[in-house]
Amino acid sequence: QVQLVESGGGLVEPGGSLRLSCAASGSGFSVNDMAWYRQAPGKERELVARVSTGEIANYADSVKGRFTATRDNAKNTVFLQMDSLKPEDTAVYYCFAAIKFRGYINNRNYWGRGTQVTVAS
Repeated sequence: QVQLVESGGGLVEPGGSLRLSCAASGSGFSVNDMAWYRQAPGKERELVARVSTGEIANYADSVKGRFTATRDNAKNTVFLQMDSLKPEDTAVYYCFAAIKFRGYINNRNYWGRGTQVTVAS
């Protein structure tokens, strides 16, 4: 079994910064793409950033230049550095990982439970 455990959310003023972390725990697997999604009240879940095993990151247009996604493959961990935060970044942020279990061909998708990020004065 795999668990994704997120940390680092909280309340921050506009213009401030937060750093989210997500670690995949368990055994018998390797981690392919990892990503961060977010869901604001009344809105659908949207992709924020996705990072390949080669550490190539892609971002939503709304966060380009402000957010930086990185990963530590040795620790099966993905990070999201969020700078110049805006009130519209307020949402629950979810970690995603595409997991390949030993002996299986296809990936299975796993989600974290989410961490609240609130940007307000």
